[in-house]
This record gives sequence, C-alpha cells and structure tokens, in this order.
Amino acid sequence: MANFSAEIRRDLLAHLPKTRAGAAAALAGLLATGASLTEDGFEIVSENERVAAYFLRLAEFFGARPEVREAMRDPKRKRDKLVIFCGGEEAARILAETRSLHEHLVEDEDAALCYLRAAFIGGGSCTLPHGGASTGYHFECVFFTQERAEEFCELLSGFELYGKVVPRGDTYVAYVKSREAISDVLSVLGADNALRKLDAVSAAREQSNQENRIQNCMAGNADKAAIASASQTVALRRLRDEGVLASLPEGLREAARVRLEHPTLSLSELAALLGVSKGGLNHRMRKLMQIYGEKFQ
Repeated sequence: MANFSAEIRRDLLAHLPKTRAGAAAALAGLLATGASLTEDGFEIVSENERVAAYFLRLAEFFGARPEVREAMRDPKRKRDKLVIFCGGEEAARILAETRSLHEHLVEDEDAALCYLRAAFIGGGSCTLPHGGASTGYHFECVFFTQERAEEFCELLSGFELYGKVVPRGDTYVAYVKSREAISDVLSVLGADNALRKLDAVSAAREQSNQENRIQNCMAGNADKAAIASASQTVALRRLRDEGVLASLPEGLREAARVRLEHPTLSLSELAALLGVSKGGLNHRMRKLMQIYGEKFQ
C-alpha cells in the first residue's frame, strides 16, 4: 500500500481552511514539517502540485503572493519538485502570526484540526502491513523540533487520540501505531476515502488470518491423526505378534485388521470400509489400546 499516504493527503487537501485563524494554523503546520526558513522569508518544496496550490490558497488569507522559484528534479524518485518562496513583509507577517498562535490552538478545535491536517500534508506518512506480516500499521509526522512534535501529540489528545514522540536524526517523529488508533485519527481528520481503504485492507487481512488459522488447525488435527494412527499400528502389531488379537471378539479383530492393512487412512475412511460409524470404530480402537496398555505397559 505504497500510495496510502498519498490517499490520506488527497483527503486532507480537500479541507481548505475557511477562516484566517484556520489558515494561520494550517500554515503553522506546514512550517513545522515541510518548510525551511531563509534569510528573507521561507520556502516550501513539494513534488505534489496540489500541495503547492494548497499553500498558495493559504497565503491568500494574508494577502501574500508566493512565487514559484524553480522546479528541480529529484534524482531518486525521478520526479520534479516545486520550490515556492514567500518573502518580505508578507513572510514576516505570516511567521509572526503562526508563531503566536501555538498556545491558542488547544482552545480552538477547528484551528487544531487545520494544524493537524497541514502537518501531515507537509511531513506525514502512513504505512500498512505487507503480505502476511502481523504488524506494520504506522502513522507518523516528522517535525523539525521536539516542541512541535510534542505539540502535535497534545493536539491529538484533545480529540482523545494519543501519539508518542521519538527522535530520528535531526528531526522528531510524532507517531501512532495499531489499526484501531490510525482509524480513529483518520476519522477525526476527515480522511474518509483513506479510512474506507484502511477498513477494506483490515477486513481482507482478517479474512486471510482466519483462513490461515483454519488451515493451521486442520494441519494440526491431521498431525494428531497421523500420530494416533502410527501409535495404533505399533500397538496392534504387538498384540498380533503376541497372539492376543486371536483371542479377542470378532469386532475388535476386524477393527485391528483394517488398521493394520491401512495404516495411513483416517478413522472415517476405516469406518467406511467396515460399514460402521466413526464413533463405533473409535470406541473399538480405544478398547484395543486399553488392552495393549494392560498387557504390555
């Protein structure tokens, strides 16, 4: 599910802030994850044209008109990246307003959601398990500072969502694990299409896991049946060689005969050969094993 992060990002980009406060919060999220400061302003680098358009729309709330300075090639991913620059008084105004709003985010639910969404748009990713892996659900946002990563988790906690922070190189990662926790995060952020995909993947994995459990159970039962059959064959040969079988009732002798002649067949198959029920044959086998135990153990 390599494109799952892009699926979430598409959903979140549809939630464009409707107020200046929401736009400021979203810009703060982008600045904390996907932007870099320069001597005369800041710039955002993105390979996603929709992210670039989202940033430009946010800047309009402040009367700013960022410029696309260049498109550079990413040699690893073989894709072009857009470098969008905002400078001068416009950049100073945006930076001042975004820096001053952090302490108020916890008091404004709409602004908090704008910040959380933009932080993922700027520096988030989400992975799902591959193949038969039993673990692998991971949702994260990468921040430039520990303070902003912890703030992200604090804002999540306001929606009864809980993340953790770990350092990674020169950055800090706020993350959430487990399918249930990620599902709750996507629901709160309004990533509805991604949430449906997560539910579909989870349901398919659960079905696969259930099938594996059934197969393992069947294999385990087959192993037990093979062990029982081998034990019965060894015991019955001893009873036959010691002349004990000849003195037993006909029903027991017949049960012993078909088992010795067909050591790999199941009890159901042996019962069909004798024309008796599986339960009846099982009773005879238990009686034969009891006789063996009394005689030789």
